[in-house]
Formats: sequence, structure tokens, C-alpha cells
Amino acid sequence: METIINYFETIPSLHRSLILVGGLTLFWLVEGGLPLFKFKYKKWRHAIPNLFFTLTTVVINFVLAFLLLGTADLVQANNFGIINWLPEMPLWLYALIGVFLLDFFGAYLAHYVEHKVKPLWMVHLVHHTDHNVDTTTANRHHPIESLIRFAFTLLGVFVVGTPIALVFLYQSLSLVFTQFTHANIKLPRSVDKILSYCIVSPDMHKIHHHYRLPYTDSNYGNIFSVWDRIFGTYMYMDREKLVYGVDVFPDEKKNGDVMELLKQPFQKYEKPTFSAEVEE
Repeated sequence: METIINYFETIPSLHRSLILVGGLTLFWLVEGGLPLFKFKYKKWRHAIPNLFFTLTTVVINFVLAFLLLGTADLVQANNFGIINWLPEMPLWLYALIGVFLLDFFGAYLAHYVEHKVKPLWMVHLVHHTDHNVDTTTANRHHPIESLIRFAFTLLGVFVVGTPIALVFLYQSLSLVFTQFTHANIKLPRSVDKILSYCIVSPDMHKIHHHYRLPYTDSNYGNIFSVWDRIFGTYMYMDREKLVYGVDVFPDEKKNGDVMELLKQPFQKYEKPTFSAEVEE
């Protein structure tokens, strides 16, 4: 574990890029062989806007990385934050708790707030208007959302008190998990169900991408599924009934155009209150 922590403390930017590209490539190939849905789309054409937003996310996180580094150094120097107030523990447990808590602030809480605050929901809609969810959808975030997510991660580093090694470890795990959970892959139902008791599984997250409430407002987690279970936001539905997108932006052509997506957060509409029949 010490070797892993030391590695992530000084992980080169090239290695972080390889994690991004490697994950996309792996799940792209897997979903080609084990697809959940046989989408009738041109895979590369569909990927273009998603990869564009992936690039903007990478650039924003790279440019603002100094804030993460500065905050991590500050909390460590002042012994501030939840993880620094806990009793002494083995390094593996320290790392697990650090990543676990960062997952709450940087992923679950950020995601929950984006769904509950309308201006933020309008920004987050860009992620939800993909009609063919696959691994490239993972980082389909409007640049404004990338800033919002970064702010919540920064808050997490400050409150939790994590050193930069755990921050980079968390971000790397988060990246791979979001590619995995968005990938158009069909795991055996029993395997997916077992995974969902501990981590966010592909089926569990894709329920969140169903086009209507209340499913859209559920399953916010990224790495650990326990947050949804603790806060009562976990939901289940049969994966065969999934329909992707959102009902207020039904135009699939516009939802695949970069310029239209950049303008999407500034369009007006009322968030629907329709509640679909809930499965037990």
C-alpha cells in the first residue's frame, strides 16, 4: 500500500492520461463484445461530442490542479480534516476511508445537488441527454459542470483532510468507475446485483439515466453504492425497460451536436414532475 501511495503522490500527467485512454479503450472493446443494448448508431459519430466534453473536463482539471495540491498541503500541514482527527490506523484503512469520504463529497453530494438546484440541473442535463449511453458518456459534462464538480472535490479535500496522493488515487478510481458504469455492457444479473451491494454497478447507474422521474433522481453514487442506500436514493428497475435521455430534450440530433449542447444549459423549460410506475 505504501508503494501505491508513493506512486500516486507524484503520478505523472502522462500516466493519468493513460488511465483515461486505457479505460475508454478497454470498455469500448468490451461493450462491443458484450453489449447491453444493440444501439443503431454510428459509434464514432456518437463519441465525438462526448470526447469533446471529456477533453474540456481534462483541461479544466489540469489547469486547476494547483488548487487541489495547495489545499491538500494546507490541511496536512495544519493536521486539519476528518481523516486527520481519527485515531491512528493501518495505511490501507487510512487510504480506504479517505477515498470513501472523497467519493461522498466529490461525487454523491455534487451529483445530488446538481439534480436538486435547477440552474445546476440545467448544466447537468448535457450529461443526461445522451440517447445511447456507453463508456464515452462517462465524462460528457458541460465545462460549467466540470467547474462545479471540481469545486465539490476541492471541498472534499478540505473537509476530509486528504493528502494529494489520496486525491489523485481517488480521481483515478473515479475515472475508471464512471467509464465502467456507463459502458454498454451486459453483466450477468446476479453478478451485477452482488456488485451493487458494495460498489456502483453498470445496471445500478444506468437506472439513473432512465428518461423519466423518479428514476432520474436516484442512484447518484459513483464508486460506492452505500451512499445511495444510506440516504434513501437507491432505486431498482428492470434493465430491459431502460430508455435513455430526458423527456424535455427529445431531439436526438440536437443532443449529439456540440454547439447545441454548449447552449443547452441556457434554454428554458420546466423540469417535469411525471413519476413513472415504480418497480419494487
